[in-house]
This record gives sequence, structure tokens and C-alpha cells, in this order.
Amino acid sequence: MQIDVQALGFELTPALRSHAVRRLHFALGRSDAQVSRLWVRLSDLNGPRGGEDKRCQVRVTLTDAPEVVIEDTEADLYVAIDRAADRAGRTVARRLERSRDQRHGPPPSPAIDEASDAPSP
Repeated sequence: MQIDVQALGFELTPALRSHAVRRLHFALGRSDAQVSRLWVRLSDLNGPRGGEDKRCQVRVTLTDAPEVVIEDTEADLYVAIDRAADRAGRTVARRLERSRDQRHGPPPSPAIDEASDAPSP
């Protein structure tokens, strides 16, 4: 899985990059084989004015399913990364499950054994 982390409007610290990569590896660990590329864009919308303006956008390119884009905005950038990573993990798992179901069709219905439904003599 190739991960590209970028900060828009501020300098990306090694600690912030490490946190984003670690959280996304944890959240997408089970889906690692189907993820071809992962983009993370971190931004501060209001600059130094403060407020709930730290955004984390995660874009996941999958091999066998549509792309997933998740955004989260919080006052703390670490919290925004955590929430976006968790949502990305759940969404990717759901997309891959749907893709798998479409390829294999609906599960077979249980067979009815007519002999067992007959009354005992």
C-alpha cells in the first residue's frame, strides 16, 4: 500500500505524518491487499484564527471497488485523523464486501428436506 501524506497551509511534522500512517495502517490492515494507493491531505482552513477547522481528507484507491473519499473536520488535527481513519476502514470494508457479493451472487438459500417435514409414523 502506497501512502502519500501532504499538509496544505502548514508544515507537516514527522510526528503528524507518523500518526496518520500508523492510524491508517491499523484501520485498513485487513483490506491492505485491495488498497492500491492512499492519499491523505491535512489542512487548516482558518489558519491561526482557531476553531473547528483542521481537516483530514483520506482518498483510498481500491483494486476491485470504487474509490473511497472520507473527510473529517475537528478542532484537533489528531482527532480528525483518527476519525477519518476509522471511517475509511469501515467504508472500505463495506465496499469490498459489496464488491465480493456482486461477483459471487447472493448466498444460496438453505435446501428444504421434504423427508424431514413429513410426520413420523
